[in-house]
Amino acid sequence: MKKWLLMFLTVIIGIIVVAGCSKDDAASGDGKVEITYGFWDKNQVSAVEEIIKLFNETYPNIKVKTELTPYGQYFQKLETAATGGALPDVMWMNGAHVNQYAEGKVILPISDLAKEDNFSLDNYPKSLIDLYTVEGKVYGIPKDYDTIGFWYNKKIFDEAGIPYPDETWDWTKLKEVAEKLTNKEKGIWGFASTIANQEGYYNFIWQNEGEIISEGGKSAGFNQPETIEALEYYTSFIKEGLSPTQAQMTETAASELFSSGKIGMMLDGPWMVPEYKKNPDLNVTVLPKGKTRAVAIHGLSNVIAANTKHKDAAWKFVQFLGSKEAAEVYAKTGTVIPAYNGTQDAWMKSAPDLNLQVFIDAAEYSIPLPNVKSTGEIWQYEIDILKKAWSGDISVEEAADELTEKVNEVLSKE
Repeated sequence: MKKWLLMFLTVIIGIIVVAGCSKDDAASGDGKVEITYGFWDKNQVSAVEEIIKLFNETYPNIKVKTELTPYGQYFQKLETAATGGALPDVMWMNGAHVNQYAEGKVILPISDLAKEDNFSLDNYPKSLIDLYTVEGKVYGIPKDYDTIGFWYNKKIFDEAGIPYPDETWDWTKLKEVAEKLTNKEKGIWGFASTIANQEGYYNFIWQNEGEIISEGGKSAGFNQPETIEALEYYTSFIKEGLSPTQAQMTETAASELFSSGKIGMMLDGPWMVPEYKKNPDLNVTVLPKGKTRAVAIHGLSNVIAANTKHKDAAWKFVQFLGSKEAAEVYAKTGTVIPAYNGTQDAWMKSAPDLNLQVFIDAAEYSIPLPNVKSTGEIWQYEIDILKKAWSGDISVEEAADELTEKVNEVLSKE
């Protein structure tokens, strides 16, 4: 009887020990654990290091080892690591890949963790939370975000005697002013119709109440009348000689032409602030309005690997990365707009001469980029097919029909 009781107690103690270690198995004897943090932007290394230092003031027993990988190799490395069970415990994620990684059970849903710890998801723009929500579960805590602004060259406007653009502008006004700013003798185009989606035609499609991918990700909307109308308007600037051609913008990036005073107006993101603020002639305002006011939004989030051996430590770190304290560190650098509501003032102060408030305000009427499982593949189809319409080889309607067919094929396999 005593022998049986001893065996029973031994098993119970073993279970308790295992349960006690399950939060952070592989912890060292002194209770310290090490987690890895994967990201891709070398310009943010100093901010990451400062945040880790602040984190360790509260959690000295959790060591964070950083893994910096250039964006070009980042997701390829993650796929290899996922197959081998060697993912970073915490890592950056973007909207183009979150669906794929969530459905593949590569990353952890954090909705329940947030609820258990009373971690509020209301501290971030709803559109960003929606971007990282898959089948009703949130998988990432927003880190930063990008909306799109309407950039313009004050010098070109002044020389043409035209008031600067403002919130009263609509599509008609944009076309009218583009015609007046275009000066072939000086080699100046009024507007740049880039073949970019986030900082280009997506905004016009949504402003015209068109659709890119249907809600639920079941079908493409490129051949809808509203979408085609938006794409025809956007490419009309090229056809009418008011924008550089696709070939010209391939040879010299539109951003370079804009910075050098060859383009009067264009859409671009806040990631260009460090570059554009070097030219005192440049500024930014709200996008001209279509049927409705809409703008694309994207942002990065921090996610947790599903196979992490340190779930508790990883979650503590992700919470800190999503805190106001961490957001303020990023804001000071001026490189990104922190996602935590109310922490963007420091970012705006990094370029006080620019009207950066428009990027913050735009979050209120923003629409997240499509985030179906095959977003990356769909984006490639967009470039391959739409460039034929941008160059005038086929009509916008033909390109829209071809693109819709290809995208629907991709979506049907998900």
